[in-house]
Amino acid sequence: MKKIAKLSLVAAVAVAGLTTANAQPLEEAIKNVEVSGSVVYRYNDSRNDATGAVANPTSTTNNYKVGLNLASKVNEDVKFNSRFVVGQPATNNLSTGSDGDNGFASLDSSVNGDQNVGVALSHAYFGYTGLQNTTVNVGKQGLTTPWTVAIDSDGNEQTGTGILALSTMGPVTLAGAYFNQTNLDDSGDVNIGTGAEDIATVGVIGVAGPATLDAWYIDAQDILDSYTIGAKAAFDVSAIKMGVDARFTSLELDAANSNDNSLAKIVLTADAGLVDAKIAYAMTDKEGGIAALDNDAVTNLLGWSLSANNHADADYWQAVLGFDILSNLNLSANYGNLQYVDPTVATTDIEEEEIYAQLLYKMSKNLTTYVRYGTYTRETSAVGVATVENNDDVRGRLQVEYTF
Repeated sequence: MKKIAKLSLVAAVAVAGLTTANAQPLEEAIKNVEVSGSVVYRYNDSRNDATGAVANPTSTTNNYKVGLNLASKVNEDVKFNSRFVVGQPATNNLSTGSDGDNGFASLDSSVNGDQNVGVALSHAYFGYTGLQNTTVNVGKQGLTTPWTVAIDSDGNEQTGTGILALSTMGPVTLAGAYFNQTNLDDSGDVNIGTGAEDIATVGVIGVAGPATLDAWYIDAQDILDSYTIGAKAAFDVSAIKMGVDARFTSLELDAANSNDNSLAKIVLTADAGLVDAKIAYAMTDKEGGIAALDNDAVTNLLGWSLSANNHADADYWQAVLGFDILSNLNLSANYGNLQYVDPTVATTDIEEEEIYAQLLYKMSKNLTTYVRYGTYTRETSAVGVATVENNDDVRGRLQVEYTF
């Protein structure tokens, strides 16, 4: 009955208009349905006091996203999986192949009144587990690759229609996928062109002691091909939990005379109980720095407002120092500095910097809130030319996330 109670709202919407005579068949139909999901509200507020050309004095937005996952057991070997996203809606013109970005519905509170948001079916696929240690998903699903984000409670999601297979043999997992259609022309932070192009990817993931190693290759027909290798490890040193995450990604666009793209990163973390810290660094190729199709992907290094992805000749440093005020309340100081070459003027350098404080409160296992407040600056400079201050922002954010 607990599962039925969780599903009651969805069922009510889905079967609106049915009479009470249908109650028993409906109960039988949904008794094997698993329900999970997330609800996120985010408020962003920024004020840019710069006098440069891209100054944007004020921005205040309410952002909403609800993700609902339904998994229904078909038989002993097959499940049907679906995901509904309440947020940025799909286009009404299905002939374009657009599926929206599956991200936040962002409502500008300084310009518009309250608005309703869209609902989209983002996943609809069958999962087959009839082979030992093997899963095969067929249908419309998330793009499970290092370059993309398949499911994100508070960001864009990349989806496609095709087949994904995962098979584990001892400490090694093999992955392979082929999609004949994606939403990459609408979702993500690097536009690679039409989402009708075929995409194929293969990967291997292995565990060796405290380390997890992976290597992947992806080919997007007539657009790009890329490979990435990564290593993660976690271990204890004198009661301090240490973590290392290193990755290198190389990406080549198929267009003639395209630049070489690569991004290398390393992230070091430490947790001593009441105190935690992180230091991270990323660098990109002098020609180009495209390494991820979504900035939240593992092939990128991302801060709050800063991202190494798609910046040529970039150097990006992050530093975080956190303190546990209570067991469920953490206060952290965050710093980021990003320098790269202007993509439109090769003789011009750009520097971005952010400094902010974050208060993270975990009220319960399934309810998390954080508040951020800080500054963001962006400057352009060239030899013999006065430095231009494009951004001198004060930024704030409140986010509440509930998962079920």
